[in-house]
Amino acid sequence: MLKSQSVTIAIINPKSPANIGAVMRAAGCYQVDRVIYSGNRYDRAMKLNTDTKDVRHKIPLNRVACLLAAIPQESRVVCVELAEGATPLPEYQHADNSCYIFGPEDGTIDQAIIDRADAVVYVPTTGCMNLAAAVNVLLYDRLAKSPDAVAGDALIRSSRDTNNRVKVARRCHT
Repeated sequence: MLKSQSVTIAIINPKSPANIGAVMRAAGCYQVDRVIYSGNRYDRAMKLNTDTKDVRHKIPLNRVACLLAAIPQESRVVCVELAEGATPLPEYQHADNSCYIFGPEDGTIDQAIIDRADAVVYVPTTGCMNLAAAVNVLLYDRLAKSPDAVAGDALIRSSRDTNNRVKVARRCHT
């Protein structure tokens, strides 16, 4: 992601520490700038340790009283929700500066927030996805559509686990 871009993930009243851990790991993988959340449920369960690759030390995770007030002013507000009239994610073009709002695991985004959004998108699956899975899919879609996406062996070497040293010996052509 380019430095001129800013990405915020906003989550309404999350309840699952495992999901927040997975969201934070995705935030690290996809270079999100910040994660904010509202509500009290996560705070009560925060002591559970989840594999986040310690990104919480690099990416802020902050509780806010009002998500809309905490969104950076230059950000395009994008709700990710199974809402009638929403745009399928494969058809959506991401803005450089975006704040993606996700609803709680056991609820939905309030109509007032949907009405305030610049866009509402959904992942065209049969049934609803888990929160962390939806965040990963959204961020991957953003990366896949970016003309500035970095790829190659240098990225692989810097990203993989220390126990992974495999190489493709030859390419199969069909």
